[in-house]
Amino acid sequence: MNCILCSYPDAPLVLNTHSSTYYGCTNCGLFFTDPHYRLPKKEEKNRYDLHENDPSDPRYRDFLKQIFLPMTDRLPPGVSGLDYGCGPGPTLHLMFEEAGFNMNIFDPFYHPDTSVLIHPYDFIVTTETAEHFYHPADEFDRLWKLLNPGGILGIMTKQLRDPSTFESWHYRNDDTHVAFYQIKTFEWLSNKYGAILDIISDRVILMHKTK
Repeated sequence: MNCILCSYPDAPLVLNTHSSTYYGCTNCGLFFTDPHYRLPKKEEKNRYDLHENDPSDPRYRDFLKQIFLPMTDRLPPGVSGLDYGCGPGPTLHLMFEEAGFNMNIFDPFYHPDTSVLIHPYDFIVTTETAEHFYHPADEFDRLWKLLNPGGILGIMTKQLRDPSTFESWHYRNDDTHVAFYQIKTFEWLSNKYGAILDIISDRVILMHKTK
């Protein structure tokens, strides 16, 4: 199987279950679901419809602070941003707007207005979204092209710390999760784009665009 991120040939099989098959790339470190086992789009959306992300829920806002606080610490006041993959209960863009930033939102299911994807941004956040990317190479290329020089791409997704634990890893059990990232994967992406990698935690990565 060719890697769906870096196109490296012959990514080896790492796990075969009754419901899915997974491969792991030895080049960029991405683990990914065999495309044949991806959910149909309608069923995928049905799963997302079950999410209860409420902008007024302080616990959800606290969860999003994992990426919100390090981003705001590094951004000039009042710059423009995009919340990419905002989901059915957009909240992070409200937090940025309340802090004085100008925001747009995009989600292929809930806010599919592609007009927001035709001009650049000073920062982009993609929160609990990258693990759902069917075509991560295309998605990251799109996001990087939308980012102004000096801008920041903030990615929030649970990272696979130990490949040997993949079979028992709870993050794998959500069948809408199809792409799993290691630090090695973000190092590969940063090298590809000439970015400065800023590792915040095992869930938050910032990539700074230098030019």
